[in-house]
Amino acid sequence: MAATGETLTSERILEATEEVLRRHGPAKATVVDVARALGVSHGTVYRHFRTKAALREAVTKRWLDRTSELLAGIVAEDGDPEVRLRDWLAALFAAKRRKAGLDPELFATYTVLTDENGEAVADHVTDLIAQLTRIVRDGTESGGFTVSDPATAARAVFHATGRFHDPAYAREWQRPGIEDEFTALVDLLVRGLRSPSP
Repeated sequence: MAATGETLTSERILEATEEVLRRHGPAKATVVDVARALGVSHGTVYRHFRTKAALREAVTKRWLDRTSELLAGIVAEDGDPEVRLRDWLAALFAAKRRKAGLDPELFATYTVLTDENGEAVADHVTDLIAQLTRIVRDGTESGGFTVSDPATAARAVFHATGRFHDPAYAREWQRPGIEDEFTALVDLLVRGLRSPSP
């Protein structure tokens, strides 16, 4: 419940929405539930988010942005682009596994919400591929990678590793041996980035 005199912000509404979604799931959670959790009227929530769909999209974007921000730190690091690429892919896989494993109810909720919010997901994927492109470009400029088009190579790496970050594969992420499979794929991709184009 909102403390008396506490200013209600969009961020606070999104935090409460996340809790309501965790408790009720996406099918049953309502704006009235969010307002009740904050101790305000639903009209107050609508002053920040004009529709229920806008609120759901904002909470989805917030969830996706957490991963993007984590990975952006790896992109910004100095150092060997191959190491940064491996670290970036490992961090993406670890972040998705953590979300699926630690809070399966909320992960399932966000899977539903990301299906509803195609634009937020498309923007997220575009951002992730842009991050990968920067790493691959750095590798090409330093001579570690030999690709003619870093953006195309980055897109290929992202899609090739989909099994380790696409929520459709979440059930596989706890299987024995999954880390070895991930490492083998990343090794293969790195070798491909190093190999001269035919």
